[in-house]
Amino acid sequence: MKMPETARYTALVAKDAKQAAADMSKVLQVDLEEERQLEKPGEKRGNDFGLFTTKFLSKHGLHLLGTASTWFLLDIAFYSQNLFQKDIFSAIGWIPKAKTMNALEEVYSIARAQTLIALFSTVPGYWFTVALIDKMGRFRIQLMGFFFMTLFMFALAIPYHHWTLPNNRIGFVIMYSLTFFFSNFGPNATTFVVPAEIFPARLRSTCHGISAASGKAGAMVGAFGFLYAADAIGVQKSLIILGVISFLGMLFTFLVPESKGKSLEEMSGEVEQENGNQIQGGQQSNTEIRIA
Repeated sequence: MKMPETARYTALVAKDAKQAAADMSKVLQVDLEEERQLEKPGEKRGNDFGLFTTKFLSKHGLHLLGTASTWFLLDIAFYSQNLFQKDIFSAIGWIPKAKTMNALEEVYSIARAQTLIALFSTVPGYWFTVALIDKMGRFRIQLMGFFFMTLFMFALAIPYHHWTLPNNRIGFVIMYSLTFFFSNFGPNATTFVVPAEIFPARLRSTCHGISAASGKAGAMVGAFGFLYAADAIGVQKSLIILGVISFLGMLFTFLVPESKGKSLEEMSGEVEQENGNQIQGGQQSNTEIRIA
C-alpha cells in the first residue's frame, strides 16, 4: 500500500505530473518540480493508439508475437523437462527403477538427483544471466540459450541408446544439465525481462501479461499434454520433440528487438513520436519533470 505507482505511468498515462514529481522525489531523495507544457485543444499525441489497433500492430505486433511465442515455447520445454526428469534418470539407470524402491527411497533418490541438477546448472545459469545481460544483451542471450537447448536435446536424442550404456550415463547427465543451464542463461530469464522493456508505457503491463499468459499456456501443455505423450512415445522421441520446440523458439527470437542500453521510451518509440508531434505542431505537448 505504501509503494508508489511508477513515475512513467503517473506522468504519461494518468497525466498527473505533480504526483509523479512527488513520488520520484521520495525515491531519488532529491527535490523535483513538474513543468507542464500546454497542449493544443483536441491535439492527438503520436502514441495515443489502443491495443490491437492497426497502428499498434504495425509498430509492435511482431514484437508481441515474438515475446508471446518464445515464452510459450520455452515453457513447454522447460516444464516438461522438469516433470519427467525422474523418468529420464530411471531410463538411463542414474537412479533405480521406482518398483525397486520404497516411497522414501524413491523420494530421496529423485530429490538428490534434481538438487544436483539445480546446484550445478539451473542456479549458475541465472548467475551468468545477471552478470552478462547488460554486456551481451537480451537478444544474444535468448538466441544462444535456445540454440544450445536445441543442440543438446538433439545430441541426447539422436544417439539415445548410446547414452543408456552404463559407461555413458554421466555424460548424459552432464549434457542434460547443460540444457537447464542454457535455459536459465537464456530464454528462461530473458522472456520475462524483454516484454517489460519494449512496449509503450500505457500498454506495457498488458503486453507483458499477454506474453506471460502465453508462457503459462505453454507450461500447461508441458505439464499435462506432453507428460502423457512422453509415456506413449518414450524418452527418445520426447527429446526430439523438445529439440524441435527449442529450435522454433530460436526462430521466433528474431522477432524480438534488442533493448540493451536503451531507455524504455526509445524502445517503445515514444521519444520519436513526441519529437514528430513537436515538429508538426510547432510545440511540444508532453509533460516534463525537472530537478529543482
